[in-house]
Amino acid sequence: MAKAIRSVQRIEITEEQKRQQDLEEVQNALIDSKDSILEVLQTLNHMQERGVLSLVSALFGQGDKVMDILVKKADTPETANTLKNLLLMVGVLGTLNVQQLEPILLKVNAGIARVADEKDSQEKTGIFDLMRSLRDPEINRSITLMLNFLKGMGQETESLERTTQLPENQLQHRTPNHQLK
Repeated sequence: MAKAIRSVQRIEITEEQKRQQDLEEVQNALIDSKDSILEVLQTLNHMQERGVLSLVSALFGQGDKVMDILVKKADTPETANTLKNLLLMVGVLGTLNVQQLEPILLKVNAGIARVADEKDSQEKTGIFDLMRSLRDPEINRSITLMLNFLKGMGQETESLERTTQLPENQLQHRTPNHQLK
């Protein structure tokens, strides 16, 4: 029969052996994350070239002063109004139908390009030139498009409108002519 073990002898790891194990662990982690580390280093180099790291370092060095200025600037009615307007604009952008808007934006870009080409023209347009241009299919389509746009802008949209005013500042009762009762 085997003899019972009466004492356990622990293997003592020296400080040098512990450091060697830690170093191997770090090396293995570096090798496993090589691509990510190289990408981070490349990003840091780009930030250094453009002075971003110097800016961030200076901001951290003057952290209390910078924070004081930011808090004072943020605590103004103009900043609060700007944030409200920004949120409202982001909300409106979310309601835009981009598929419907894209063809119109392409036409606006084409119009801007044509104006840029003709911006130095000294040619004057008279009333008869305007009448003649109505026969041009491109101008006729543009006028029809503009008239439909204006008609759409004139539609009643009050039920779709959102407000950023505080409830006590909103008009409570409106008549069809949008005046207070």
